[in-house]
Amino acid sequence: VKEAAVKRLIHKFSSDNMSDEEIEWCLYSIGDNSSFLVFNRDPVDHMIEYLEANFPPTLANDHKRSLAIRAGSKGARLSHGHSQQYQYALQSLTLWREIQNDMFKLWCLAEEDLLDSGNYYSLRDTGQGLNRVQSAPRIGRAMHEILHRAQKKVGSWIGSSVVHLGDHNVPNALMFIDKYTQVPRILNPIVNVIDSIPRLAEDKTVAELMERNCGSIKDCQLDILQDFFKHAFDGSGADNFYDAGSCIDGRLTSAWNWCNKLDKKSYYPIFKLAGFTGFDGSFKN
Repeated sequence: VKEAAVKRLIHKFSSDNMSDEEIEWCLYSIGDNSSFLVFNRDPVDHMIEYLEANFPPTLANDHKRSLAIRAGSKGARLSHGHSQQYQYALQSLTLWREIQNDMFKLWCLAEEDLLDSGNYYSLRDTGQGLNRVQSAPRIGRAMHEILHRAQKKVGSWIGSSVVHLGDHNVPNALMFIDKYTQVPRILNPIVNVIDSIPRLAEDKTVAELMERNCGSIKDCQLDILQDFFKHAFDGSGADNFYDAGSCIDGRLTSAWNWCNKLDKKSYYPIFKLAGFTGFDGSFKN
């Protein structure tokens, strides 16, 4: 069906100004982008939906499902009431969504920054080995446009809006791209587990496990989501506010830190029952 549609469009729009091959390239590029967005942007949209549907900003700080965090408690380095933490998680996810939406453009800009003959670099030990430290002006401008778009969407901004580029945190444009390609690798497994829980609960033994540990099937889902929205956005992951905290890149550092501690969580067996093998997928094959 897809091939037939491509042929019809080529026949309809080919002309002296645009060859059959050029139209075919355009159509397949559009298809590639759509596939990319399904895997990379859709999980962020799902997490935003979970947040808005289950943890409304009007909840009291002492509510069972409050997202309130306090610095020094359970590894958190930020202190937010529920409504603040709701907004902080929402704006972080919204920013990630906008970055995924523009990732193809950012890839092109990253290559231009890296290969610009006038953009010199130096090899430095950044604390993560020897890295090519190089400014990324094109990525920087694009990121500030994306940040402005995200800020406009959410209406207000909590925390820092500093974007690390060309320093020991994000040495160059390629490291920036690599950092944000991790977002779907983090969120897709979580979305898969949340969606799998009702199916898993069809097994009586598993349902009893969930009810014994969480209270109900729904509570099992909410426990996982609540912990993620609290502690994947709590400023943790480094020992200073320059490397983690509330800056743009620090939000992702906190999410990585949450992933690193997943096997210590009380709900980790549910992840395993849902087929979770890791945030990089299975390497068994």
